[in-house]
Amino acid sequence: MSVTTAAATGGAARRALVGLCALNFFLAAAQTGFGPFLPVFLTQLHWNQADIGFALSLGTVAAIATQLPGGALVDRVDGKRALAALALAATGLSALGFALFPRPGDGFAAQVWVAQALHAAAASVLTPAIAALTLMVSGHEGFGAQLGSNARYASVGAAAAAALLGAFATWESERAVFLVTMLLVIPAIASLGLLETPMQPLRPRRADHPALRPRRPDGPGGWRIFLGLHLHIFAVAVVLFQLGNAAMLPLALNALAQRGQASGFLVSATIMVPAAVVAAASPWVGRRAQRVGRRGLLLACFAALALRGVLLALHPGPAALVGIELLDGASGAVFGLMLPLIAADLTRETGYFNLAIGALGLAVSLGATVSTVLAGLVFDAAGAGAAFLALAAAGVAGFAVIFLAMPETRPVVSSGQQVK
Repeated sequence: MSVTTAAATGGAARRALVGLCALNFFLAAAQTGFGPFLPVFLTQLHWNQADIGFALSLGTVAAIATQLPGGALVDRVDGKRALAALALAATGLSALGFALFPRPGDGFAAQVWVAQALHAAAASVLTPAIAALTLMVSGHEGFGAQLGSNARYASVGAAAAAALLGAFATWESERAVFLVTMLLVIPAIASLGLLETPMQPLRPRRADHPALRPRRPDGPGGWRIFLGLHLHIFAVAVVLFQLGNAAMLPLALNALAQRGQASGFLVSATIMVPAAVVAAASPWVGRRAQRVGRRGLLLACFAALALRGVLLALHPGPAALVGIELLDGASGAVFGLMLPLIAADLTRETGYFNLAIGALGLAVSLGATVSTVLAGLVFDAAGAGAAFLALAAAGVAGFAVIFLAMPETRPVVSSGQQVK
């Protein structure tokens, strides 16, 4: 490779890394607008809780239904940047659907339902698409470290958007939140232009993931990934993590609210503290996963989840809850990186990386759905302490699954930098 070609490749690689950082920052910022602002917005339009719950549940059902098709679509399409741009545009349209003509009535209800389903379907494509673009830029060897960098910028973007959108909601209206969300999609789409890089053809590496190779129409079907036992074991662990994690913070805030201690400042603090931990720790977690492996970090992740549940069962006050949420940030930093990283490890033979991410995304959705129902039932029947211990038990079960049945999946790299 000539000096000129090497310099061009280095410049393209740097632009691609900047593009990934910007993409994750602005996408996380845009996704923030679909969080707690939506039920507040619909409440202000005089929707009752049953109608709001139905709209939110519709989004959950759409997310579950589109996880596997979304991953399979990203695997099938070679133009992953164009597909990501379309999904981002759909995200912007869904935000516009919430803000456009916000009038109570059947017509607007259908508009909200369509917007919820569109947002869920777009997210089911964006998650594997961004993972695929990251793998394209970093290669399998650098995937963990780059995932850590992605998570850092996503956390910073979400925190910045929370402040920005909160200001618009306070000084303008909840409707303005969705208009700003739509505008945040524009720089996210623009950042995809930086990801056009000649890096892969100019620097071929036998250690790179087979998902980076062109897909042959007559190649083996994606269903082959489900023949591997370890993908199913990891999916069980994913369900258990979400089963223990999803309801833990809402339940803790609910318990404090019943004691009159859940201020708006506390809610913000319990969101910001884990986000700060994720932003600070994710790059280190990614580098550590590349150097020493995934299994030890996963065990620490489930141990932190179980410990968090036990501590919350002791009925902590507001200040203690904020401190306990440091464990949420630590486990979240690990779990967020392990899902795409282990998906890449387990598809080294088939190359159907994005379908595996879709399957694990389905496990995430199922675990989170069961978590809220289970926690509510135990809370009503036996109290908050028992509910937290039940969620902690899911963390213990996940630890046992990883310890007893999940092997190390990190590729073994020889001195020639080839994955065995």
